[in-house]
Formats: sequence, C-alpha cells, structure tokens
Amino acid sequence: MAISRAEVEKVATLARLRLSDRELDLMTGQLGEILGYVDLLSELDTTNVEPMAHPLDVANVFREDVAQPSLPRDAALANAPRTDGECYLVPAVLAEEQ
Repeated sequence: MAISRAEVEKVATLARLRLSDRELDLMTGQLGEILGYVDLLSELDTTNVEPMAHPLDVANVFREDVAQPSLPRDAALANAPRTDGECYLVPAVLAEEQ
C-alpha cells in the first residue's frame, strides 16, 4: 500500500507536527515501507491461529489484599505542616459559591 505525500502532510497536520520538505519526503518513504510490510503480513494464513492479547503467558503478580493494622494517626500526622489533631489542614482551593 502506497501513501502519498499529501496524506503524510495531513497526518502531520493532525499530529500538530511541522515537517520540512526534506522530512516530509523522508516520512513518506518510511511510512510507505511500513505499510508495505503490513500488507506483506496480511498475506499470511491465520485461519488456525487463535487471537491473543499478549505473546507471552502472563500472571497476576499482585499480592493478596489482606487487611493489616494501619499506621497510627499520630505517626501519619507527624510531619504535616498543620493538623487539627485528626486531619491534615490545607489551604482552601475552591471558593464557596454564593
């Protein structure tokens, strides 16, 4: 499948890329080669090949979610610049609507 310079210019514009004439020529050639390779892959017979999401078998590596004692409140608030003894105190970031 061939790609025209005008198509590359359009894609560059959509991607907000400013390409020089030399870069447009280079990209047109390179994208043409990539699309040619994809066309070559489409000639393969994949009727007996199952679709897959990943080429390797992957397993969940997360640990079990087990409830454990949490950090004591005093320790959690120890380095806070301002607290009320129970919570962090931070400057207001949203004005109240009137």
